[in-house]
Amino acid sequence: MLKKTNSIYRADYLNLIKNFTTHEQQEVLNTFLKFSQKNLPLIEKCAWERHCDPKLWAEMAELGCFGAHIPEKYSGTGLDEISYALMMIGLEWGDSSLRSNASVQNALVAYPILSYGSEEQRVKYLPKLATGEWIGAFGLTEPNHGSDPGSLETKAMETEGGYILSGSKQWITNANIADIHVVWAKLNGMIHGFLVEKGRLGLTAVSMSKKDSLQAGHTGEYTLDEVFIPKENLLPESAGLKCALKCLNEARAGIAAGIIGAAMFCYETAWDYVMERKQFGIALAGKQIIQVKLADMATAIAQGLSTSLHLAELRERKAADFSHVSMLKRANTKIAREVASTAREMLGANGVSSEYPIMRVLKNIESVYTYEGTYDVHGLIIGNKITGIPAY
Repeated sequence: MLKKTNSIYRADYLNLIKNFTTHEQQEVLNTFLKFSQKNLPLIEKCAWERHCDPKLWAEMAELGCFGAHIPEKYSGTGLDEISYALMMIGLEWGDSSLRSNASVQNALVAYPILSYGSEEQRVKYLPKLATGEWIGAFGLTEPNHGSDPGSLETKAMETEGGYILSGSKQWITNANIADIHVVWAKLNGMIHGFLVEKGRLGLTAVSMSKKDSLQAGHTGEYTLDEVFIPKENLLPESAGLKCALKCLNEARAGIAAGIIGAAMFCYETAWDYVMERKQFGIALAGKQIIQVKLADMATAIAQGLSTSLHLAELRERKAADFSHVSMLKRANTKIAREVASTAREMLGANGVSSEYPIMRVLKNIESVYTYEGTYDVHGLIIGNKITGIPAY
């Protein structure tokens, strides 16, 4: 495997990061890029062994990435949107599982508590999430309901002093290791969010071991068998599917930016390889077809990075529509998928060898391309916004 230290800026052909972000924002990127670079051997080991080393989680917590959107009064760092996007790029340069951890903690667990919770819930849970003391999970997807979350079957029934939850959730990041679950269930026919702490009687969470993607992270499923939660664990402002979808919108914004980090990693890896690998007496980089591939990859990354920074700027001004986020999640996951596939081709047979990182990244991208809204479903979201006619 190549030993060179890659530079993310080599993949930024238009120098967008240097020209359109502040020094402080660039330092956020550099911090998490250095974290990813330093831990690449451990990440590879985790992917091979199909787990996430607690050392990675602890270091991410120490760097403050789990409180990025949490106000300082709740122990968060309160990053601006461009800094948050760059943080996601730096994490996903290392592995999509790392970005997923940060995305879930920030957008899918802290966000609903901050937005729909009571002040008592914010004070109790947000500092633990921001500091990484507690790991969170977001329970929306079910075995029979992915793209159609409005049809979820998990039920909540009122009882003395609280609620009884019954149902099952699947494809949940960190489900098997989470300390707190944001569970979405139907109460009197309307979807609400509930906070379910680890250890509740009737809550059974297990790892989904049979997966060939996001192997350096945890994905699980759980069942709720008449789990009692006290009434103060209902998120009081969470009534309606729109609340769960707003959480997903927050997460998708991070995905749209972060996945470009994976594309940049593949570009850099391929660049190193073709500069050193010789065929027919010269480096592969001197071949016309290789140069065209590099040009296509660099162009696609420039498009994805520029739109990611623009989306972050719109979000900072509260001017981004949910369909803007869908467009970028859709477009940038496709860019990353194509860049990674091209990089795999450029490495030839070595592209499928575990001695090189491309297949690990390519497999991860397949999950990111699918989760939190498939490519086609996001197309329907955009189409609905354009025409005013839902075609789901």
